Amino acid sequence: MEKLKLHTTDMAERNVELLGQTFPNCLTETINADGKLVRAIDFDKLRQELACEVVEGAEERYQFTWPDKRAAIRLANAPTNKTLRPCREESVDFDNTENLYIEGDNLEVLKLLRENYLGKVKMIYIDPPYNTGNDFVYNDDFAQGKAEFEAQSGLFDEEGRRMADPMVQNTESNGRFHTDWLNMIYPRLKVAKDLLSDDGVIFISINDCECDNLMKVCNEIFGQHNLIVNSIWVNGRTSASHFTTAHEYVIGYAKCATKLPFFEYKGDDATISDRTIKKPGPKNPLSEITFPAGIDFESDDKTFPLQFGRNEPVEITNGTMICENQKLKEPITVKAAWAMADMIKSWLKGETVYDQKGQLVSRFFFKENGVLQYEKIKGTLHPNSVVNGISTKNGTLEVEALLGVNVFSFPKPSELVKYYMPMVKSGDIVLDFFSGSATTAHAVMQLNAEDGGNRRFIMVQLPELTDEKSEAYKAGYKNICEIGKERIRRAGRKIKEENASKEGIERLDVGFRVLKLDESNMADVYYTPADTPIQTTLAFDALVDNIREGRTAEDLLFQVLPECNLPLSSKIEIREIHGKKVFVVEDGYLMACFDKEINEAVITAIAKEKPYYFVMCDRSIATDNVADNFDQIFNAYSKETVRRIL
Repeated sequence: MEKLKLHTTDMAERNVELLGQTFPNCLTETINADGKLVRAIDFDKLRQELACEVVEGAEERYQFTWPDKRAAIRLANAPTNKTLRPCREESVDFDNTENLYIEGDNLEVLKLLRENYLGKVKMIYIDPPYNTGNDFVYNDDFAQGKAEFEAQSGLFDEEGRRMADPMVQNTESNGRFHTDWLNMIYPRLKVAKDLLSDDGVIFISINDCECDNLMKVCNEIFGQHNLIVNSIWVNGRTSASHFTTAHEYVIGYAKCATKLPFFEYKGDDATISDRTIKKPGPKNPLSEITFPAGIDFESDDKTFPLQFGRNEPVEITNGTMICENQKLKEPITVKAAWAMADMIKSWLKGETVYDQKGQLVSRFFFKENGVLQYEKIKGTLHPNSVVNGISTKNGTLEVEALLGVNVFSFPKPSELVKYYMPMVKSGDIVLDFFSGSATTAHAVMQLNAEDGGNRRFIMVQLPELTDEKSEAYKAGYKNICEIGKERIRRAGRKIKEENASKEGIERLDVGFRVLKLDESNMADVYYTPADTPIQTTLAFDALVDNIREGRTAEDLLFQVLPECNLPLSSKIEIREIHGKKVFVVEDGYLMACFDKEINEAVITAIAKEKPYYFVMCDRSIATDNVADNFDQIFNAYSKETVRRIL
C-alpha cells in the first residue's frame, strides 16, 4: 500500500518538473545545505535555450518590487500540512449541500483548495483590506528575508514563535505600510490564480489607497493582457478631503482573456439593426465577402438586386445572386463597403457574434431592397464599467434587515457582486476568500433563485474577533465568521420564502458545510519519524498510533479527500460492514475505514465493492496475518483499486 503524503504540493518542485518537461537538459543534481542530493536547474543551459537577452543584478530594467517580495513568492509556493476539519453542528444541510464555509487563514486554506479545486473555480470575488490605516492586514510569517524586521517588530520571540495575532492593524505611521499590505495580498492572489478555470475571472474591490499597487501585482500574476476591466463603483460615500469621494474600484482579470466567454445577455426580444452596407468613401473602403448558399432573404424572386442603399448597385465579383425559397441558392462573392466587415466574416465562420453595443447577433439577412441587415437580441450584454445605483448603504441595510442590528462596517451589497456574475453558469463555483459578511454567498443563492441555477459558493474567512464594544459583540457575534454563517442561514430562508411559488424552489441549495482550518490530523511523528526519539513505552505507542489525539474518523476523511482529488462537498455515505464504520464517498469512488481491528472479512467486503480508492489507517490492521493477506484479497476482487494508508 502507498502512504498518503498529507501535505499540499510544493509548487516550486512542480514548476521545476514542468520546466524539465520542456527543457530536460536544463535539469541537474546538486548537494543542498543539508548535504542531500537534490534536483536543480542549470540556469546557464536555460539561458542558452531561451536565446534572448537576460537581465541580471543591478542592470536597469522595468520592474515592480518591494521588501520581502521574494519571501512572498516562496510563501505562495511552500506546501502546508494543515487540514480542514468538518463542523456539522454549525453547518446547514451538511450531507446534501455543495456549498462550503471555511474558517481559517485564507492563504493556508487556498493552498489546501489548490489540491482538489485546481482550475475548477469560475469566478473569484474578494473585498480585501483596503489598507486605509484603520483596517487590518494578515501578518504572514515569512521563513526568510524578514529576520531584521521580525527582531525589531516584537511579533516573534528569539525562537521564532509568534508573539502577536495573525492580523495586525496597519497604520500609516508604520514604516512598512505598503510593504506589509503587498506581502499579504501577493501570495494569496498567486495561489488563487491556480484555482481559476481557463475561462475564469477574478474581481477585486479596492479604493485609491492601494489601487495602483494592486493593478501592478495583478499585471505580474495574471498578465496585463488579461485585464478585462477597471470599473468605477459609484457607491454614494462622501468622506473627502479636497474632493468628495463617491466611488471605489472593482478590478477584473481573466485567467486567460482569449478563453473568457462573453457575458450572458439579458432579454429575449429580437430587433432589426442598422444597415451593414454603406456608400463607398474614404471611411468605407470596398472589400470582398463571400456568402454561402442558404443565407436568408425577404423575397422569393429568382434573381435579386443587391444595393448599398437606395438604387446604388453592389459589385458582384463571383457568382450570381439567385434566391430560392427565400434563401441564397449558390455561393456568391460581393465587393462592397461593409460597415461591420469583421462581424460579418466572424458570423459566416459560425462564430458567436455581438454587435457594437454588446448584443447577440442571431442572423444576417437581405431585405427585399437588397440591403444586408442583421437581427440582434435586445438587452445589454456587456456590463458597463461604471456601476451606478448600488450604494454602500444598500449593503448595510441588507445585513441589518437580516440580522436585526448593524453588525458590519460597510458590507458590499449582494447586487454589486451579482453585477459581475453574468458569465457564471449553473454548476460553476464562486470563491470569496475574504468573505466578511458573506455577501458573495448571498448573491450566489439569490441568482440561483432567479434563474433556477445551481452555482456553488466557497467562502473563506479568518475568525477575527469582534470588538467587545461593537454592536456585533453585543448581539452575540464573537467573531466575523459567526456573522457570515448566520447571514447565510437567514438569507437562505428569506430567499426561499420570497420565491415560495416558484417551481423547483425547494431544490435551491441554501446550505453550507462548515470546515475549520487546523493542524494536521497526524502526529508530528508521521512527518518526521527520524527526529522523534523512542525513550519510553508511551513514545513507542505514539509511533504505533500516529493520529493526533482528539481527531475523529470524519476529520481523517476530510484530510484524505484532497489527495484523492475529491471536492470537499463530496457526497458521503456511512455504512456498517461487519461492525466497522466505513465511509463511502461519491457512490463508492472512495471507501475509507479508520476503525481499529479490521479483519479479512471487512477487507474482502470492501474489495468486492471495487472502489477506485481505498484508504485506512496503518494502526487498523487486526493482525499480521491480515496485513500479509491484504494485497492478495484486493488482487483477487479489485486489482485496480488504489490502496493507501495513513
